[in-house]
Amino acid sequence: MFTDSHCHLNFPELVENLDTIRADMAAAQVSRALVISTTLENFPDVHALATQYDNFWATVGVHPDNEGVQEPTLNDLLERAKLPKVVGIGETGLDYYRLNGRTVADMEWQRERFRIHIRAAQQTQLPLVIHTRSSSADTVAILKEEGEDGSAGSAGGVFHCFTETAEVARAGLDLGLYISFSGILTFKNAQDLRDVAAFVPMDRILIETDSPYLAPVPHRGKTNNPSFVPFVAKQIAEVKGLSTEAVAEATTANFERLFSGVLK
Repeated sequence: MFTDSHCHLNFPELVENLDTIRADMAAAQVSRALVISTTLENFPDVHALATQYDNFWATVGVHPDNEGVQEPTLNDLLERAKLPKVVGIGETGLDYYRLNGRTVADMEWQRERFRIHIRAAQQTQLPLVIHTRSSSADTVAILKEEGEDGSAGSAGGVFHCFTETAEVARAGLDLGLYISFSGILTFKNAQDLRDVAAFVPMDRILIETDSPYLAPVPHRGKTNNPSFVPFVAKQIAEVKGLSTEAVAEATTANFERLFSGVLK
């Protein structure tokens, strides 16, 4: 019924409790999850989960915040994208939140890494899973420069764990992207984000946990896992004036549409 479009089940705090988490998912009617790659080094673990379980899928990518890891080449991404149950390219994007004394100009390595992921997505026609934090202008600009405008040849994708303004959401929608909301949407101080969720059309919304992070209310502060994604759906239902079941149905259909042709 529910689909968690972004989680990190390979992380130690989750994989060590996977049997319990899977039972909790079934009880919560969370039928599928997309396990996200953040480095090439951890991709084998991500892919192993997708191939071991029929309701998990995988992506391949290197998170923009990860330094001191294997730098992905275009061929690295293309080769791994051919593997069974790999359905997306990412997590990729830009993150200027922690510059650690550097300037935005110093982050050219991030921008080049992002471009490589975009080109891999276009060549494979797999959607991008995009992370953007304190960098939305450059994120949108690079997508446009690389031809991600929703036209033929675009890979498309999703702004995951969205925390930006309605203007950024509108820019993403104009590029043909989906917008994914996490447990942050349930936080007391997140009214501005709930206003964005109210603005985004229902046929362009995904839901996610980004677990093990960002557990939604009433589990805030705990280790997050995919069984908590219905709380995100419930919050969207409240701002949209819909039933939670309707949100579950719509976001699962959106997930299937975004990853059409590769999900089975």
